[in-house]
Amino acid sequence: MASSSSSGLTFKLHPLVIVNISDHYTRVKSQLNPPIAPHNTAATATNNGGDAVASAAPPRVYGCVIGVQKGRTVEIFNSFELLYDPNTHSLDRPFLEKKQELYKKVFPHFYILGWYSTGSDAQESDMHIHKALMDINESPVYVLLNPSINHSQKDLPVSIFESELHVIDGIPQLIFVRSSYTIETVEAERISVDHVAHLKPSDGGSAATQLAAHLTGIHSAIKMLRSRIKVLHHYLLAMQKGDVPCENSLLRQVSSLLRRLPAIESGKFQDDFLMEYNDTLLISYLAMLTNCSSATNEIVDKFNTAYDRHSRRGGRTAFM
Repeated sequence: MASSSSSGLTFKLHPLVIVNISDHYTRVKSQLNPPIAPHNTAATATNNGGDAVASAAPPRVYGCVIGVQKGRTVEIFNSFELLYDPNTHSLDRPFLEKKQELYKKVFPHFYILGWYSTGSDAQESDMHIHKALMDINESPVYVLLNPSINHSQKDLPVSIFESELHVIDGIPQLIFVRSSYTIETVEAERISVDHVAHLKPSDGGSAATQLAAHLTGIHSAIKMLRSRIKVLHHYLLAMQKGDVPCENSLLRQVSSLLRRLPAIESGKFQDDFLMEYNDTLLISYLAMLTNCSSATNEIVDKFNTAYDRHSRRGGRTAFM
């Protein structure tokens, strides 16, 4: 496998594709390895023996990715599952054609751009699926998701491969080459991803735990942004002093980046910020008043109940 692609294509990957692949892998893994009751764990391990170790191997899932290609830009919007037989290295063509027909009715502008799978790296057997899809797309894209958890890795565990014809030992062969990509989102995807990120954990975590995790993520993002800005600032200072050669292309990129930043010193920003700040304070104040009213009503109800019992014994009625 070569290190990088030389096709010059620009790939844009939408989060929905990553969510679909992850969901597909999670469902298949849970079906193959269902949870075992604690009292049956020892018996299962004794009866299965070596089979328990074999079943622990992570499964691989397969599917197609769909989207559009405009010129040299390939944008991957969605995906669907495929039925694949690893023994014969064959796809279920009727199932693929049926899914393609259904998606064509809903998304008439989307085409099959390639396929996806899971694993740590591209394998030689993956070329069989790649070649099987060449009658649909002459240059399919291979999206690979690594399901293993690596806490030290900061980048997404997703790789995109293209196929190129290289001459190896005098024999022309198709090999996978890695391509770079960017994440492209629309408003609906941003709302969905944010909703998934704020779902309550199944282990019964409290709101304080979720808030702490959210603030920790924001702190890490700000810290990383500050470190990168610091590196860029030092590089520009060195360029200004003449320690490093001046690069006009880099200066244009920095200028473009600065123009994207919000103008926080403008009067409109101050007015909008104060309006949102006052609205937040007003909502907090109304929430405090509601809590105080509720607490007061509870006290009045308890007092009336206690005084009513006392008046019945004394022959008087309550005054509240």
